Amino acid sequence: MKSKIITTLLASIGLFAAVGAAQAQTAADRVYVIDSRGEVAMSGAGLCWRTGFWTPAAAAKDPAGCKCDKDLLPKEVCEPPMAKAAAATAKPSGDKVTVAADALFDFNKATLRPAGKAKLDEVVAMSKQIKLEVIIAVGHTDRIGSDAYNQKLSERRAASVKAYLVSKGVEANRVYTEGKGEKQPVTQPGQCPGGKSAKVIECLQPDRRVDIELIGTK
Repeated sequence: MKSKIITTLLASIGLFAAVGAAQAQTAADRVYVIDSRGEVAMSGAGLCWRTGFWTPAAAAKDPAGCKCDKDLLPKEVCEPPMAKAAAATAKPSGDKVTVAADALFDFNKATLRPAGKAKLDEVVAMSKQIKLEVIIAVGHTDRIGSDAYNQKLSERRAASVKAYLVSKGVEANRVYTEGKGEKQPVTQPGQCPGGKSAKVIECLQPDRRVDIELIGTK
């Protein structure tokens, strides 16, 4: 038992001696303990071993400072302007343009009107001016009809828009469609009062639409 205790003590002394030697070797310009491979020594918890010379200011100058104590250092130390600019160049943010393509469809129809096709031709032209990532087409209906029927009709309208865009050269896998039914009308409550009539159907025309969003980079 005594021999095991002595062995453990000797091992501990050896460890502290090695750490002390490493600190002495690196005190001039390093504030983290460096192992024989030239790497920062890590604890079992994955933390860097600091020397007695460690301070936040000194850590900012140490090559391993950002690796070991990024949260404690000024942001500009670990994210210099040049690095930010390079990241921005490599991953540009997308430009989003929303086109409210109203009056695309007749009442109870999912077939594009001539005016709707002309509107979608504008969308195709816009998509060619950017590096297109995706087009999101969301179909809508007016309030006339059941919720279930209008949901299906809105999905068919979005699909009709997608088919037209694809026919004009847009890649099918870049067009995402969704139907919202009658849930998001453009007309205001009370704007088109009354039940189903020619006047009400005409008043609700703006609700029969597909909202189109282009996402890409210039």
